[in-house]
Amino acid sequence: MLGIYFIGIIFMLVSMAVSARLKSKFQKYSQTPLSSGLSGREIAEMMLADNGITDVRVISVAGKLTDHYNPADKTVNLSEYVYEARSAAAAAVAAHECGHAVQHAKAYSFLKFRSAMVPALSIASRYMQWIILIGIFMLQTTPIPLAIGVALFGLTTIFSFITLPVEFDASKRALAWIDQRGVVTTQEHGMAKDALKWAALTYVVAALGSLATLLYYVSLLLGRRD
Repeated sequence: MLGIYFIGIIFMLVSMAVSARLKSKFQKYSQTPLSSGLSGREIAEMMLADNGITDVRVISVAGKLTDHYNPADKTVNLSEYVYEARSAAAAAVAAHECGHAVQHAKAYSFLKFRSAMVPALSIASRYMQWIILIGIFMLQTTPIPLAIGVALFGLTTIFSFITLPVEFDASKRALAWIDQRGVVTTQEHGMAKDALKWAALTYVVAALGSLATLLYYVSLLLGRRD
């Protein structure tokens, strides 16, 4: 079991470092007033309108970096700061979340695939860790519980990797739109791009961490030991 703990510690430290860097970047770019003077809410509403999307609401939610798009009720949820702020960071976040709304409206394949996985994933995540734990203890008797646990964990790993193109594409759409629409200057565009890059890295680290853990469980199932 030492292997999984070592892998977990490494990815936990990397994740903490990336998260800290992301917060630092957003803090820095949040202090840069947007030349256009637009708020996150105004930017989101403009991007939706420009893409012919009229059935998505832009709302404010509590917390920091809690911004997300909810395809179930078609809402772009902007954290309290982003909703009201007029900065390069707010522009990046607002446009990125609207990028997901555009993906939904255009039936972007990876988003459809990820959304289709959510029901199964919610069930898997509820029982997965317990099944894996039982499977490890029963490994010398029967491999079946661990095999089931590995299959469930594999589902969450696939979800993590499917999330990557969804996030990258949303950022690509966001950056192209804010640049084309003149929402940001060249300098502000660079800030927005940098902020979204670090946000995307959090998903990359999470996906790689999930894959490393999955491979460890598979090695146990195949009878290899540290």
